[in-house]
Amino acid sequence: MTLSIGRFVLASAFALSLSLASADAQTSPAPVPLQTTIEQKLAEGPPGSRFGMLVTMLDGEVLVSIAPDQRFIPASNTKMFTTAIAYAELPALQQTAKGAGVRLEQAGGATDVVLHGRGDAVLSSADDCKTDCLQTLADAVAARTRHVRNIVGDDSWFPDERWSPGMSWNNIQSRYGTGVSALTLDDNELVVKLTPAAIGAAPTIDAPGYFTIDNRITTVAGKADEIEAFRMPNSRTLYLTGTVGAEAGPMTLRYGIDDPAHYAAWRLGELLRARGVRVDGQIEVRHRPLTAADDPENRKDAAPVLPVEPAMLAELPAPSLAENMLRINKESQNLHTELMLRRVSRHAGSGSIADGQAVMRRVMTEAGLPAAGYHFADGSGMSSYNRISPRAAVGLLSWISRQPWSMAWRETLPVAARDGTLQNRFKGTILEGKLFAKTGSLNASRALSGYLTTRSGRTLIFSALANDMPEDTDAQATAAVDRALVAIAEAF
Repeated sequence: MTLSIGRFVLASAFALSLSLASADAQTSPAPVPLQTTIEQKLAEGPPGSRFGMLVTMLDGEVLVSIAPDQRFIPASNTKMFTTAIAYAELPALQQTAKGAGVRLEQAGGATDVVLHGRGDAVLSSADDCKTDCLQTLADAVAARTRHVRNIVGDDSWFPDERWSPGMSWNNIQSRYGTGVSALTLDDNELVVKLTPAAIGAAPTIDAPGYFTIDNRITTVAGKADEIEAFRMPNSRTLYLTGTVGAEAGPMTLRYGIDDPAHYAAWRLGELLRARGVRVDGQIEVRHRPLTAADDPENRKDAAPVLPVEPAMLAELPAPSLAENMLRINKESQNLHTELMLRRVSRHAGSGSIADGQAVMRRVMTEAGLPAAGYHFADGSGMSSYNRISPRAAVGLLSWISRQPWSMAWRETLPVAARDGTLQNRFKGTILEGKLFAKTGSLNASRALSGYLTTRSGRTLIFSALANDMPEDTDAQATAAVDRALVAIAEAF
């Protein structure tokens, strides 16, 4: 049988194409699975670090899963949970929210001024204060009397739990660990303004007289500063040591206050004197001691017994809780988060951390989160006792996405390369302006959980947690997580 030349050429070409395809298949490596790529990128982090990551589609389809059920210290990822339960309870919270108030109390023929706190996070005594100002209450007192005895700071709206279990004691002196109180003023921070002097001399210090400042800083050449602060808990003597560069320029330093109610009463006294009111007595405080009854486990479903407040001479309107949550998540504001937890707690109980934890368990159960996936000892993430798993974080974010307030809550999150604690991350990457997430930073702990938009426009939910990094390698762990998230966004 004779094969035509045309059919022979066609058959030869087909055979050659099959041969080339086979050879190409043997020489070209198979695509690396995304899971493997992400594992490799996280492996670029500091040796000894422990990573967990879970990434899903909005419908729950899992794209990347690395140690999803291991428990990690979440740092400020805790704030996602606190603000979520606050949004879930927001209608009821808004009905019971109150601002600070002041009243006059007659005792022994003299007049005392009592300043009441109700958990208001933004009460201010700044010179440029426009709203929620302590000056408004001082004006009301000065209009009624020109002579008072004692000034009392009353923060019994919440029980006296100024610091949460598991918070490092050395954070107490910093603005990040300042005392939590129902009577909060100026973020419970003492502001110190420092100006470098001539080389060899101590810089000048300008600060309120509430603290005694022992200034042992030396001005040196250059712009760098290495200032260290030390203050024993419950002491009002602040020691400043180290060096500051002569070319550094003026700077503002902020330090924690251990008894915010006392500080607020002291500051009110200063404002009253400035208004010509004579103050003869002492600065006093009224705290509500924490008792066994502040734990719902001990009350056996009985309603807590709360102090009854008398009528106020003047009081301030409650500020917006929703606006405050914007600051909480964008700036990662610890004090305001702790106050939000206690506001939620007081609506449901006594204002204690334990009552806040009870609300957390109830809402998280409704959200479908397993009890083993989270544990919190505070609301802000400063406690080293806190734990979450990547699966719990993603479960929370998935539940939030189905709530009527989901977009309002999402708008409180920092945006990559745009604002908040993500302002300087993901610049120049595919995720610039397309990742909305809560950060977390604590000793040897880094966290990032939220939502991201991929190259094709899909929305993914993710949680990336890193623990146990060697000292001074936190930035490397953060960079490894960022590279992994960029790779995920580019893959879809």
